[in-house]
Amino acid sequence: MRDLLDFYLTAAKMAVISQFQYRTANYFYMIGMIAEPVIYLVVWSTIAAAQGGQVGGYTPGAFAAYYIVWTLVRNMNIVFTPYGWEGRIKDGELSAALLRPIHPLHADIAFFAGWKVVVIMLWLPIAAILALLFKPTLSPTMLEVAVFAVAIWGAYLIRTMLLWLLGLITLWTTRVSAIYELYFAVELLLSGRLVPLSLLPPWARDLAAFLPFQWTFGFPIEALVGQLTPAQLLGGLGMQLLWIAGGAALVQIVWRAGVRRYSAVGG
Repeated sequence: MRDLLDFYLTAAKMAVISQFQYRTANYFYMIGMIAEPVIYLVVWSTIAAAQGGQVGGYTPGAFAAYYIVWTLVRNMNIVFTPYGWEGRIKDGELSAALLRPIHPLHADIAFFAGWKVVVIMLWLPIAAILALLFKPTLSPTMLEVAVFAVAIWGAYLIRTMLLWLLGLITLWTTRVSAIYELYFAVELLLSGRLVPLSLLPPWARDLAAFLPFQWTFGFPIEALVGQLTPAQLLGGLGMQLLWIAGGAALVQIVWRAGVRRYSAVGG
């Protein structure tokens, strides 16, 4: 465990150093992602204003808070994708990873965790500009801030496990794009990314309750914007822990089965 902790700290430190070398590229990448939530924000704020000042309990200020926090949660949810796994298989990169005395999952978690430190620091001025432009209504309690600080990392780990599971499909087939696109569409609709879950029809909310997506987007955001009770906040952290543990267990099962039949494709 001590060696594993040293590995995480070293890999995360290297990610922080390397990503700060490309801070301009990171900034432009983050700015490019601003367009999506701003469109959602403007649309729903306009609808709220036309509906007497609120929709589903959200005022224009609440929508502004939701989608500004969304920008951070979205960046925290960037993990190694199944598209990257296609490259690992085709180019034989996984072969080198298998020779190392540590599971490749740890390398991915540590690297992207280090990148998140840079992301958070670069996000702060962007959030300040968005707050000046859209004037969010946001007054979280200390409990909400604390739960949010934990939940964004829980969301990161859940999404890591989910996309690792999808990526491992490439151990059986070198292309996983179609499956990933289907996953992405379901996640977009049932995670709180496209619209707050409270605005979905009852059947969609019921369906979302059985899936992990809301714990990667909707829950962290709502934890900070004040839409949840203390019991819901703590219950949400419990659900995140459950999905992290379940996802990690499934990754181990699929990994062991997949590696037994793995063969590199590229040269």
